[in-house]
Amino acid sequence: MNYFIGLIYALPNLGRSLLSLGFIICIFMTESRAQSAPPKPNVVIIFADDLGYGDLGVYGHPSILTPNLDRMAFEGQKWTNFYSAANVCTPSRAALLTGRYPVRNGMSSDKRRVLFPDSDGGLPQSELTIAKMLKASGYHTAAIGKWHLGHLPAHLPTSHGFDYYFGIPYSNDMNRREEVDRTEAFANPKKEYFEVPLMRNTEIVEMPADQNTITQRFTEEAIQFMERHKSEPFFVYLAHNLPHVPLFASKDFKGRSLRGLYGDVIEEVDWCVGRTLDWQVHHHRGAHSEE
Repeated sequence: MNYFIGLIYALPNLGRSLLSLGFIICIFMTESRAQSAPPKPNVVIIFADDLGYGDLGVYGHPSILTPNLDRMAFEGQKWTNFYSAANVCTPSRAALLTGRYPVRNGMSSDKRRVLFPDSDGGLPQSELTIAKMLKASGYHTAAIGKWHLGHLPAHLPTSHGFDYYFGIPYSNDMNRREEVDRTEAFANPKKEYFEVPLMRNTEIVEMPADQNTITQRFTEEAIQFMERHKSEPFFVYLAHNLPHVPLFASKDFKGRSLRGLYGDVIEEVDWCVGRTLDWQVHHHRGAHSEE
């Protein structure tokens, strides 16, 4: 297995801290066990929204515990010097999935920098995504987590090369209830403050999404998808919406870290990365034991 871990930075201007704008991408690959063709690498991209450069142990944080992400860096590659295509979600995610600058893939604007619940646009279907390319090469594809490239059917992951989708279509701070004060909503967040839908493919299955459990549920969905397709090549785009505010952690992690709720969230994301890695290790060993 190969691991790649790095932080991609967005630079809005020189006067703003980098720490609040970090995105992390973790990619690992294992060989599929398909018998009808030479093995193809399985690809999993794990993406965390607004994770800062210094939030991980491997990048020097003294007290947030991230053993699984650190392990990926130690066993694989650690990247330290590259940038995202934009400083906000919609254009940067579009660039990640298409390999094209936002001004070319249609996801840039000087009026509204990201898509909102009342937006009627999204990533054009004419764009060639990673998922479309891999699907054409025989891969099973899944997008799990935050999408933010259009919430209408024509712009959802299922219209962009993904066989399966489970997640929220835009940011977890959107659709805040009008009667809830903004300061209260972010200082003492509750799931009912934000009318964010949780979708499976093109259907809403929960609204508001329970963000207290969402990190672990995204991970379970990813593992279940990989289990269903373990004998064939697959591509999973696992995009956690946390630690983007509002911050939520499950009962198992709330109050666990030395860095408050933010640290709790990071440690839960790390634990979920560990679960994904453990599945890959178990599958890899199991596949070789059958030979």
